Amino acid sequence: MAIYRCGGCSSINRVADERVNDGPRCGRCKAQLDTTGAPQAVDGAALAQAIEGSPIPILVDYWATWCGPCRMVAPAVEELGRRNAGKLLVFKVDVDANSEEARRRRIQGVPAFVLFHGGREVDRRAGVTSRADLERWIATRAAQPAPHASGAGASR
Repeated sequence: MAIYRCGGCSSINRVADERVNDGPRCGRCKAQLDTTGAPQAVDGAALAQAIEGSPIPILVDYWATWCGPCRMVAPAVEELGRRNAGKLLVFKVDVDANSEEARRRRIQGVPAFVLFHGGREVDRRAGVTSRADLERWIATRAAQPAPHASGAGASR
């Protein structure tokens, strides 16, 4: 079973693996789902909804248009999302356009990567990194139990 977020209504959709290439549609709004795994730009409200409802890990890339290192790592984030389509949701949050979300999550520099799983923040890291390093980090951290809601950055 693969998991995708609808770009139209933000709902989380389960898609049978054998149906991923059949142009699946959102169960709620009937829009065609993007099954490429490409990172999706989200705001704070859409991110909160996804964190709450996703049964798979979510990687959030906090970035800014003026940030050279953010632009350097963007292709690695893109490739990571596409290679893990249906198994990992990858989102991008522009910290300038979504400054309240960046403050809420205590993002102090960009690029910053925050990993969510089970409705909570699992871990975070900052700086330029490779796709392979991000993949290893996600595999290691997403397999561990999520911290309690009282921990820093918890979404509940």
